[in-house]
Amino acid sequence: MVEPAARAQYVSPDAARLAPTLPAPPPPPKIEVPKVPQFDAPPRYNYQPLPRNSFGDRVTKCLHDAAAAGLGPADRGTYARSCAN
Repeated sequence: MVEPAARAQYVSPDAARLAPTLPAPPPPPKIEVPKVPQFDAPPRYNYQPLPRNSFGDRVTKCLHDAAAAGLGPADRGTYARSCAN
């Protein structure tokens, strides 16, 4: 017995009318020329100090560093006190 050949999916003649419309193409990318530094322009420096973490954040970091270094619980507190200040 011979098996029937595979058939393609049936598409009705009105399929184009029932299909959703294609969305509009996206807008083209905006191209900007990068700002080129000038040789004769004075350099700009930021003299503001970096914000310092809170005392609790510094103590936590010091405790983690001490634990990572292999210090025991008694030595971690001593290290954290000197490290956080």
